[in-house]
Amino acid sequence: MTRVLVTGFEPFAQDTYNPSWAAAQLLQDNPPDGMEVTAVQLPCVFGKSLHVLRQAVLETDPALVVSLGLSPRNGISVERVAININDCPIPDNAGRQPVDEHIVPDGPAAYFSTLPIKRCVTEVHQQTGLKSEVSQTAGTFVCNHVFYGLMHLLATEGKQRRGGFVHIPHTPEMPAAANHFVPWLPVEDTARGLRVVLSTALAHDTDIAVAAGATH
Repeated sequence: MTRVLVTGFEPFAQDTYNPSWAAAQLLQDNPPDGMEVTAVQLPCVFGKSLHVLRQAVLETDPALVVSLGLSPRNGISVERVAININDCPIPDNAGRQPVDEHIVPDGPAAYFSTLPIKRCVTEVHQQTGLKSEVSQTAGTFVCNHVFYGLMHLLATEGKQRRGGFVHIPHTPEMPAAANHFVPWLPVEDTARGLRVVLSTALAHDTDIAVAAGATH
């Protein structure tokens, strides 16, 4: 069995539910064939989230780490790059609101995902029919903070792990979706697409050359 770590976030602000954590639990309960998935919940807090993530990586010793976050995306959105900056228009769950602060002082400006991102989104669409896309930015809030922190850890710890970050949509019962403010997808469907992401990431070390960029 190949060990895989999947993280999701605790509820943020006024929400009482976070589908990133619900999806992570579904992957743990029903993992792809040949995988042992451990789901770990991260606090939506700068600094503390990376401490919990590092501990989880040390304790589970996974071959693959995929962190999940919630965003008003139209489908499963596989992130390409994490940048070394916290710049927040709103506070995290601990009330912190860093501005123009490096995640890792003197760290690289950015890290690319080591998932085969284009292959992942292609396989999600082909195998499930769900909408999927490569995203060019994970923002500058806690999701990007975790993505950058994860990739820095994997790049500097001396192991051969791979990892990346995936943003997922709201679920239909969440207020923002129920009021038609954002796209939504039932969490069971999201987990179905994420199983394809995990299987594809473990099966392929290299990506495919297809257009998945953006004009803006």
